[in-house]
Amino acid sequence: MRKKKKIWLWVLIGLFLFFAFFAYISKFCKHYPREINLEHSPNYFGATFSAKYATDLGLDWRDVYRATIYDLGVKKMRLPAYWDEINPEAGVYNFNDLDEMVDLASQEDVEIIIVLGYRQPRWPECHIPPWVVLKERPERQEALLEAISEIVERYKDNPQIVAWQIENEAYFSAFGVCPSLDEEFLEKEVSLVKELDSRPIMITASGEMSNWRKEGDLGDIFGSTLYRVVYDHRWGFFNYFFAPGFYRTKAKLAKIDYQESSIIELQTEPWVPNGKIIYLSQSEIDKSMSVDQFKANLQFAINTRFKDVYVWGVEWWYWQKIYGSPEYWEIGKFIFDSTDSLEL
Repeated sequence: MRKKKKIWLWVLIGLFLFFAFFAYISKFCKHYPREINLEHSPNYFGATFSAKYATDLGLDWRDVYRATIYDLGVKKMRLPAYWDEINPEAGVYNFNDLDEMVDLASQEDVEIIIVLGYRQPRWPECHIPPWVVLKERPERQEALLEAISEIVERYKDNPQIVAWQIENEAYFSAFGVCPSLDEEFLEKEVSLVKELDSRPIMITASGEMSNWRKEGDLGDIFGSTLYRVVYDHRWGFFNYFFAPGFYRTKAKLAKIDYQESSIIELQTEPWVPNGKIIYLSQSEIDKSMSVDQFKANLQFAINTRFKDVYVWGVEWWYWQKIYGSPEYWEIGKFIFDSTDSLEL
């Protein structure tokens, strides 16, 4: 009996030490790549752009968008098609803003991915028109399928569109203000878009909180998020300690070709525990997105060796630039304009 108690004591001590070590490396270790030079292949980086988010920052989204194309030099753009903006009333469609973004990107030979569905980039994740919110699920789904059809039909003749993304991290139900996932309906969305157009379907997943298997099976192209410093209200800020090879191994286990997959949302803006990002102090920004962390995240993404990387936060970079902190924007210009080594 004493021997058993001793064994259990050592097991408990081992578990305590393991969790203490885990907590330490998550909370305090930086986990930067050993070498940061930002060397990459041509057109390796793209960007997600949200006019809605730029407006929420108090910016003229057109100014930000033009600067993203002309000043940053972005040649790959992911554009959300927000259902609540495009279809504000039953049977009424307003494509003015999305038309403007697609037209300018097309004129400048920018590749475009359009995001379709309930879940879209940027909080609250699901952007549902008020007129449809209180409808029963079948009616809501039918209205969404109609909206998706309108969007695809409008843009499918544009050769700059390289893929359609269906929903944004559809299986990541722990985040966002959204209806519960209906997998059968998700498959309907994919089938509908495939009927309307031959371009590939992208399905995306959380890089750290999903095993990627369902997403890999459903889509033609896979896209993963990639976050390095995150926040939880119980533990505060903590660092993911995974190495770049973690994402390659995960892809292989899910039977996904990582060399044909995208890091579709790379963390390159601060995590905001509360309130709005523009009200963060410099010390609060530095907890998750100091300039050093910014460069480290870019290098980490390069080191995954995925096909390409779409940064997240160009709207915030612009806000920082016009209000006196241009470092993020200037490094952004470098990664989009050059494949040479950056002097760090």
